[in-house]
Amino acid sequence: MALADSRAAGGPRVWEVAALVHAVADALAARFAAVAVRGEISGWARAASGHCYFTLKDAEHTAALRCAMFRRAAQLCDFAPEEGDLVELRGRLAVYEPRGELQFVVESMRRSGAGALFERFLRLKSQLEAEGLFDAARKRPIPAFPRRVGIVTSLAAAALHDVLTALGRRAPHVALIVYPSPVQGGEAPQALAEAIARAGARAEVDTLIVCRGGGSIEDLWAFNEAVVVRAIAASPIPVVAGIGHETDVTLADFAADLRAPTPTAAAELAATPREAALEALDDRAERLARGARQRLDALGQRLDRLAQRLARPAQALAPLRQRLALLAVQRASAATRRLDRERQRQALLEARLQQALERARREPARRLELLGVRLQALDPSRVLARGYAWLSDEAGGTIVSVAGLAPGQAVQAQLADGRLEARITAVRSGTAEPAPGAGG
Repeated sequence: MALADSRAAGGPRVWEVAALVHAVADALAARFAAVAVRGEISGWARAASGHCYFTLKDAEHTAALRCAMFRRAAQLCDFAPEEGDLVELRGRLAVYEPRGELQFVVESMRRSGAGALFERFLRLKSQLEAEGLFDAARKRPIPAFPRRVGIVTSLAAAALHDVLTALGRRAPHVALIVYPSPVQGGEAPQALAEAIARAGARAEVDTLIVCRGGGSIEDLWAFNEAVVVRAIAASPIPVVAGIGHETDVTLADFAADLRAPTPTAAAELAATPREAALEALDDRAERLARGARQRLDALGQRLDRLAQRLARPAQALAPLRQRLALLAVQRASAATRRLDRERQRQALLEARLQQALERARREPARRLELLGVRLQALDPSRVLARGYAWLSDEAGGTIVSVAGLAPGQAVQAQLADGRLEARITAVRSGTAEPAPGAGG
């Protein structure tokens, strides 16, 4: 109704806020429905929802544009955006109606300007990594107490002043040798490689610092060239790389034995501070002195104990006397035990001897008795008592056969109870007929 009244009065058109903002949004959507813009990222933030919000600024930082990249578009981004990245955005302009703010709704994001260099950086990194130049196994420790430190950088670089100042303040006892080389431009890679090789050939420093100040990826590109990376990897001297600021990374950092975030930090890592070295020396001196005192005290106490033992020899002899007495008791006891054993052994032997003598006495009697029995069994008189006779000729020879006997021959016959004399009247052999002239 108020709008209609204002039109009727011929005055300017009066908009409601929401209507005006919505109209502007429609106008922007119609005019800038698809647009591309380039700038530097500032105030990058990723919400828990996955949406990303940041400001896009121009190179001179004279203009800024609020941007919103929702989760779907953020998931399609093939790199991790960081503060200061130069990017190219594609999307549409819109108005955030609750606050009436102009914002750019990002549909896609890609690197701009440095994007080609970054792709080249990744290719070189893969190539050199495959050659083994970045292997952790080939990293060498940095000497803690170098006598001389070499510096490869430009004589006009602010990094040289930072390194000299830091080393002069922290380690004034360390000698410094500068191997000058340009650090930016077309001739810089070869010059840097030659300076590193020259330092290795001269072998006059213990640690080598390769450094320069911060800059864009183009400014630092010399330290990404393969010739510089290979020179650092081939250096016989341990290398500390201090190139750019904390967020700057070059391929030289991967090849160096130690990476420092800044040139000043490289100087701090290259040598132990003089104060720390002196404190370490003081600590070691104190520990040596304390150890010597403890050793002397222990030896003094031992000497005192030995002196006390020498002053009272009876104390040293007392244990020996006790040991001798114990040995005497043990010897007497051992002799008694041995004598008892010998007595027992003698008694046993005597008993065994008595048993042997008894057996010796009984054995002959038994044998004699046995022989007597056998002799009685062989006694001829006992045979004669059973009805047998013992015949003998006139000469006393025993007659055991009829052979050689003749009738009329005189013989003697021994009987059990006497002796008789007879004369043969006939001789018969077995069943043979009587001999001629033999009597009946």
